[in-house]
Amino acid sequence: MPHDPAQAERLRYQRRQDAGYRAGEEAVTSLQAALALAGLTLPSLCNDGPVGCRGFVRLGGCSVDLANQLAEVIAAGAHALQEQRS
Repeated sequence: MPHDPAQAERLRYQRRQDAGYRAGEEAVTSLQAALALAGLTLPSLCNDGPVGCRGFVRLGGCSVDLANQLAEVIAAGAHALQEQRS
């Protein structure tokens, strides 16, 4: 059977797509866990599959109250990191 460079390239592309998908799954799991520590849940958070061989996480919509709570948690975490670095 002759070597088919196009087939080899398709396989490499599929591996990159698979890696991107797995990265998205891991990111979703990580973000869900971090949000849970703060008592928050983004209802539409999901892995949206690879885009250009990179993971892509869809954060989705949420209520204004949840958005404000999320902003507070992020700000508090950012302040804590700044204090650690000082």
